[in-house]
Amino acid sequence: MGKLSIIRLVFILTSLLMSLLTVVYWENLVWIYSGVMPVLYGPLHSGWSTRTNKDPSQPVSTSRSETSIPTSKPDTTLIPVQQYKEGEQREEEELKEEQKESSAVSAEDMEQRVRKQRIMDVCSEMSSSKKFPKLTRPFDQIPNDELSHFIVDDVHRIIYCYIPKVACSNWKKVMMVLTGFSKPGGKPYTDPLQIPSPVAHKHSHELAFKRFPQLYGSHARQMMKDKLKNYTTFMFVRDPLVRLISAFRSKFIRPDPEFYKNYGKKLMRTYGHVSDLPDTVQKAHAAGLKPKFQQFIAYLVDPKNRRQLFNEHWLQMYRLCHPCQVKYDFIGRLETIGTDAEQVLKLMKVDHLVQLPSAYTNFTEASWVRDWYEPIPTEVRRELYKLYEPDFKLFGYPKPDIVGDEETTP
Repeated sequence: MGKLSIIRLVFILTSLLMSLLTVVYWENLVWIYSGVMPVLYGPLHSGWSTRTNKDPSQPVSTSRSETSIPTSKPDTTLIPVQQYKEGEQREEEELKEEQKESSAVSAEDMEQRVRKQRIMDVCSEMSSSKKFPKLTRPFDQIPNDELSHFIVDDVHRIIYCYIPKVACSNWKKVMMVLTGFSKPGGKPYTDPLQIPSPVAHKHSHELAFKRFPQLYGSHARQMMKDKLKNYTTFMFVRDPLVRLISAFRSKFIRPDPEFYKNYGKKLMRTYGHVSDLPDTVQKAHAAGLKPKFQQFIAYLVDPKNRRQLFNEHWLQMYRLCHPCQVKYDFIGRLETIGTDAEQVLKLMKVDHLVQLPSAYTNFTEASWVRDWYEPIPTEVRRELYKLYEPDFKLFGYPKPDIVGDEETTP
């Protein structure tokens, strides 16, 4: 055979080989563009059926015959279009759910930023106006007895400033569980509901700043500042006028011997002009003698009563927790206590240890404000608003409609 014949033979064999390879890989491309995605590690496996309809104008069949199921290479599995789409849809739904949860957390965090920024702005404004000097005085100028509402948990590095009539009983119980407060038998409480409220109110003082002078002597104030700086701090607030309603109902509508002796008698004598009063609250209530809400408000706005500090149940919230001097990590509201409590417990990383008990069923409604305050003269309402104006502004509660449109004056 001559040289020319050999060259022709090689050319023919090469052409045949290229044609075969083109056919094989063309079939692979047909599978891919027909919507079926085979996992290929080489030429198309002979066990899979190929296009049965040879008319190129017709769609490629993606069905698989029962006799063509591969048994030797299970890793070359085709993913049907429907299954592939369902997988994509599940991934999209999971992504949306994650984005939704992320958005919810971001919304809660944003609300906290708004609350904290409002406090900073109001403190700056009040400091410039010098309208409420005790609001912005330096921390070292606050007497120790006005710092008695800070409860400390050194175990979890938490400080809670409690405000009476703002779910403080339940939060005190939570703090006692976290600090390992023990039952009379010696075992620590694990459930806040097991702790009676009188026990919580009495023994929570053992955890408060109030004891620091006794514990640390001349270093007490520095210890307070160090813990406030390094611990997670939180407080809960409430609409000021609704809080007053709650305080009045709790201490004067119900028979409370201490409050009848120290405040009830004075309210009825001075502002109700009742001269002959029984010695005990039980006798007074049996005779139908109880302080009226109008008398309570008159007592609050009377300038003669400003010489001494109000009782903690109606003392302004800013004078209990000093938000202009203490930079709180979390500001909760009683109106949103469900979500706020959950959020702050997570922030403090103790949500797996304790939960805040549910609120009382006789919760004072904000809608009651008009019913309780309408019988009170407008001028008195305005004086009352001036008295609690810092609380309204600091904690973002709008000026009540019952006060009227008149601007407050210094």
